[in-house]
Amino acid sequence: MNTKRYSLMELRSLIESFDNPMAVLRQHAVWMVNAAYLQLVGLPREQVEGRPAMDFVDPQERSRLALLLQRSSTGEVTEAPHITTHRLIPAGDGRRHEVAARSQEVELEDGAKALLINILKLTDRPPVLAIAERLVETSARLVSANTEEAVRRVALEGLELAGFRARFLRWDGQTLVARDEGPTPPDLALALEARAEGYPVFGGVDSIDANHVYLPVGDARHEVLWVGGPKLDPAHGSALALFVKAVGAALSEARMKAESARSQWELQAVARVARLVAQPVPPTPEAFLQCLAELLSSDAALLHLKEESGNRLTLRAHVGLAGVERSAAEALGQVLSEAVAQSEQGVLSAEAEERALIRASASRFGCGVAVRLTRGGELFGTLQLLRAPGRHCGESDLRLLGTVAELLVTLLEQHRLRAESTRQLTETRLLLDMARTTSGVLDSASILDVAADFLVRLLDVSNCFILLYEEQTKSLRGSAASATHRDYFRTVTMPLHGESLASKAARSRRSLAIEDLSREPDGFNSEFVQRFQQRALLAVPLTSREELIGVVMVDDTRGPRVFSPALIELAEATCGQLALSIANARLYESLWASYAELAAARAEMVTRERLAALGELSAIVAHEVRNPLGVIFNAVASLRRLLKPEGDAAMLLDILFEESDRLNHMVGDLLDYTRPREPILQPEDLTRVLQDSLEAVRSQGGVGSQPITLQVEVEPGMPSVPMDRRLIRQALINVVVNAVQSMPQGGVVHVRARREPYNGRESLRIDITDQGMGIPPELLHRVFEPFFTTKAQGTGLGLAVVSRILEEHRGDIAVESTSARGTTFTLRLPLSPPTPP
Repeated sequence: MNTKRYSLMELRSLIESFDNPMAVLRQHAVWMVNAAYLQLVGLPREQVEGRPAMDFVDPQERSRLALLLQRSSTGEVTEAPHITTHRLIPAGDGRRHEVAARSQEVELEDGAKALLINILKLTDRPPVLAIAERLVETSARLVSANTEEAVRRVALEGLELAGFRARFLRWDGQTLVARDEGPTPPDLALALEARAEGYPVFGGVDSIDANHVYLPVGDARHEVLWVGGPKLDPAHGSALALFVKAVGAALSEARMKAESARSQWELQAVARVARLVAQPVPPTPEAFLQCLAELLSSDAALLHLKEESGNRLTLRAHVGLAGVERSAAEALGQVLSEAVAQSEQGVLSAEAEERALIRASASRFGCGVAVRLTRGGELFGTLQLLRAPGRHCGESDLRLLGTVAELLVTLLEQHRLRAESTRQLTETRLLLDMARTTSGVLDSASILDVAADFLVRLLDVSNCFILLYEEQTKSLRGSAASATHRDYFRTVTMPLHGESLASKAARSRRSLAIEDLSREPDGFNSEFVQRFQQRALLAVPLTSREELIGVVMVDDTRGPRVFSPALIELAEATCGQLALSIANARLYESLWASYAELAAARAEMVTRERLAALGELSAIVAHEVRNPLGVIFNAVASLRRLLKPEGDAAMLLDILFEESDRLNHMVGDLLDYTRPREPILQPEDLTRVLQDSLEAVRSQGGVGSQPITLQVEVEPGMPSVPMDRRLIRQALINVVVNAVQSMPQGGVVHVRARREPYNGRESLRIDITDQGMGIPPELLHRVFEPFFTTKAQGTGLGLAVVSRILEEHRGDIAVESTSARGTTFTLRLPLSPPTPP
């Protein structure tokens, strides 16, 4: 052993003097190397010196040599460490150099030990053998690659280490294209030959020697491996063929693993979706689409369904389109919907569809997959998934989407059945409610109002209008409508032989519909269409025992509406029940009217008999009473003239005169009440009649000394009123005098006249309101009875005369009274004279 101690300068000078690679190791690290060693490993000095020595040893021997060095430094190994051995040293370019190395221990000037390594580079092996070794090593690395991409990456790295360039070409069903999306080789025909024949085909038609080769990968021949480089030689064909078989096997295994993992994931995905669909309350289509988009890593999901009529597919549900307008979403969905409607297997977006998606979504989406939704073998919708540009969809996505689409069909069927059950239940409840209501109401007007509101809910329409047929005028009269237009529609009249939809339905006795009014030039009432903003109309005739009762019209203002046969059948059944209820109500009303007429006739007969008897009695009383009264009046006048009484005598004569006069008035009232008369109707100015009546009250002393104010208010534009001026004046005087007498402390009597509809005709209403103490509720029903009075000196005939006068004018009188707040008498007179029979 050399016992010389070396300094740092001496040791570096020593190794630099050698032409072959030299290295000094200290504490298991590379301490210093010469230029030949740097040339061998192909690295600069700063990337070599100071690094662990094992970095420059073949990986397969690192562990053994590291343990050997450790044992040598501790004295556990007795053999001399300077034995010459063969080593593989990795270079910076990835290659490994085979060398012979001899080690020798040297002592440094500080007493430390170092290991001097003398390296001799051996002659290169034959290229084919070196390439084969590289390919064998790469094949061993392929075992640890778990994915197809990893297998291809390892294969390309191994070929590069062997001194080659390589590319994978994939079969797209028609030709071979580069997986790296680069240009295809100019001699692509040779690649197609290699794929078709299953053996390597050398290429390089632009030179004498071959410079690349096409290798078919795997038995299915989905890919071809292009290998080229200046070192390529036909002698490499066997080694490359064996290598590509290893690559094909590794790809097949990775593909099987991926397919197994994908199948397991797909089963889990389908199970998750199935659990979602199987919930007690089915999820909404939006919730289903959201789950599906998450499972397939999609950016948007769209559901298109056919309209109830026609074959047009419309967007019914979507997720991932936030901020996209409805029209843009419709256009986006049509890109794949039209294509998938013609394909039973579904479609993946091709280049043309991807460009259309990018345009329609402003580059938000660029790839998609779509499948058909069928029921009973018939197309009724499509399901689509969209992804951002560059995120392509594959066959596995199409396969899974097709499986999940069956679950979506099941979900939609559940929703349809639940909606149908809910609709039938709602319809049944509404029909039962309507039946109970109409059967319990015998007033046709109330039945029609209730029916109009029921039909709006039952048929899910905007408005309902009911017109009844009038035989005399051959017209349809508006009788009821849903709440919004009820008052207006009662003024509507349509001729039976008109061109409106209601008139046509009435004449044909069958239901008629217009689904889109904007497309129809006529056949409807344009005034109503504009007023109610109608978009669709349905008219259903009301008939009972082949007799036309009227027409029911419903509209939809939300948009065009398809009135399905089921809905029309429901409307006809409901209208049939309504027609029967109206017929029953009319029969009841007719019967009630007959009873009322009979009762009125009997009451009138009794009244006439009573009045006749009372008139005969009154005539006798008047004759027997007025003769003595005349004598009394003459006697009182003579006594006043002859005696010129004063004091008590004058007072007694006044009392005698007043009581005689009261008795005379009583006889006059009795004669007025019992005397038969027919009013002579003439158009009169109501304002003047009211003023004359109030002036008569003042002039006759009706106001007296009380602070009474008489106020008159007449509606502007009041027309002339047909009346017997003398009789109405008497009636007004009687009521106003009563009002004045009810306010002994004074007050205001307010007389207000206005027009109002009453009992189906235009009428005059006169309200006479006082501020008296009111009439007790228990006496209100008796105020118009003859001889009923609450006044000490009343005859009880004033209001009875008023009531009779109004009856003779075909009017009536009513009274309302509130204790301590006053009483209002309401007089009503028709504004048009009665029609002669």
